[in-house]
Amino acid sequence: MGFHIKRVYDEPDSGDGFRVLVDRLWPRGLSKDRAALDLWLKDVAPSPELRTWFGHRADRFAEFAERYTAELDRNPAVDRLREAARAHPAVTLLYGAKDPEVNHAAVLARFLGGRD
Repeated sequence: MGFHIKRVYDEPDSGDGFRVLVDRLWPRGLSKDRAALDLWLKDVAPSPELRTWFGHRADRFAEFAERYTAELDRNPAVDRLREAARAHPAVTLLYGAKDPEVNHAAVLARFLGGRD
């Protein structure tokens, strides 16, 4: 299984494979055509309470990662991503956050066993 992460605002690339938006909210200013999604899987995103608490603060990232991983352990939406990985050689998890390291998609990719 190959999971990669990428900002949804970056240009789509043929190497992206199956493109999955993993944000609960639609990215501002982005058209559905430009996003070029294969799937929008809102339910795999952090809970609204956890997302609000985190606020993309780097000083909270370690604790956020622990809490989000605990949510993922009980989240049936994770199975949809594993199914996508079995069906496609590459799956790109798309996110809207500005920081490529301090975001939930990085935690999700590590949870699923792949991150570049």
